[in-house]
Amino acid sequence: MYNLLKGKRGIIFGALDENSIAWKTAERVHEEGGVFVLSNSPASIRMGSIMQLAQKTDSKVIAADATSVADLENLVDQAMEIIGGKIDFVLHSIGMSVNVRKGNHYTNQNYEYTEKAWNVSAVSFHKVMQVLYKKDAMNEWGSIVALSYMAAQRVFPDYNDMADNKAYLESIARSFGYFFGRDKKVRVNTISQSPTATKAGQGVKGFDGFIAFADKMAPLGNASALDCANYTVSMFSDLTKMVTLQNLLHDGGFSNMGVSQQVMEMFE
Repeated sequence: MYNLLKGKRGIIFGALDENSIAWKTAERVHEEGGVFVLSNSPASIRMGSIMQLAQKTDSKVIAADATSVADLENLVDQAMEIIGGKIDFVLHSIGMSVNVRKGNHYTNQNYEYTEKAWNVSAVSFHKVMQVLYKKDAMNEWGSIVALSYMAAQRVFPDYNDMADNKAYLESIARSFGYFFGRDKKVRVNTISQSPTATKAGQGVKGFDGFIAFADKMAPLGNASALDCANYTVSMFSDLTKMVTLQNLLHDGGFSNMGVSQQVMEMFE
């Protein structure tokens, strides 16, 4: 390991189980010398195994509903007390669609579900940053990262309303990132990751077929959750201190492909 995050402190949202990108990121941050607080919703904490991760990484868990400003204010205050100062890095790995879970087609949404998913998956990112900004809780040259997906730019029919949520998430990163950079010297980026076999990803209809397709399209194959964790660590480190307002494509080259020979062979 490289001690890339020695002396750095942060908050990691969204670790659920060992398959989640946030979980892998927490492990890698710990290995690189960073200290952090883990946070998830009370329901997700009950459903997952985050306490095992906390024990493994010598970290604390603070329950917070990321759609609640009051919960986030409490989280940030407690986190700074636990880690002993201002925050250097934040990972927002939060996403949920009730329409996807319920099997509602994109053309037949339940709009109450749509609004809930929009709030959880995208607006929560604005709320997290607004609380950090108002509390002046970030150190200069800190790094905030949210996880996105390429459906924000291209059509993936079964990704449903999550595509809209990711597009909004990326817009928030750019817009809030401008003010965070100008006023606090904090960078804000999104990482557009390959389809990954997380609990959330596997809830999308046809996921197994699509992950196989993406793997055949990408010249390097799909990036794993661990690969994404390593990339996130680099984004938290001082090595990327001038990178901000970007949607960073981390997908083995999939995003620049028209068609691959492997896919063509399936039709010849």
